[in-house]
Amino acid sequence: MTASLVLASASPRRRELLAQLGVAFDVVPSAVPEVPEPGERPEAFAQRVAREKAAEVARRCPGRLVLGADTVVVVDGTILNKPQDRADARRMLQMLSGRMHRVLTAVALFGPTGPCDALVVQSEVEFRPLSSRDIEAYLDSGEPFDKAGAYAVQGLAKKFVVQVRGSHSNVVGLPLDEVATLLRRHLPAPLGSTV
Repeated sequence: MTASLVLASASPRRRELLAQLGVAFDVVPSAVPEVPEPGERPEAFAQRVAREKAAEVARRCPGRLVLGADTVVVVDGTILNKPQDRADARRMLQMLSGRMHRVLTAVALFGPTGPCDALVVQSEVEFRPLSSRDIEAYLDSGEPFDKAGAYAVQGLAKKFVVQVRGSHSNVVGLPLDEVATLLRRHLPAPLGSTV
């Protein structure tokens, strides 16, 4: 049976998080490129990409509610996307070392008649100072290479984190409380009892 909701993401982390809400959904990854436009502010970039992902998948899944999301890591106004290679991941981790940074996740819902809801959630994450040995060992693990900001707060990088201010699930890739509120407004059936 086809679920009412479609997640427009290939991220296994988003799938795991959304499943915690107890709602049935299908996964249809979006092919939208995640590239900032010149001068685009982090919030605007995340919102645009989330909307584009949801809209692109909604065109392929007519009549269904589509959830698109995009997470960006921001330090000193600079967007840290997924690293292109080891040197890029090293550069990002060096930027995050011993500092507070922001994690923004934009979420967009598209329904049968077009856009129906959107939001942006911000969390702040503080890293302890990282030694060269810390960084090289983390790079050797392979974990940083498909993650915004070159780290997974739920993975090996949790040992780098001094504190998280705001939604922890937002840092992982999907702000659960806020998404649950959106879905309650738009899904025909109630969410599962885990919400």
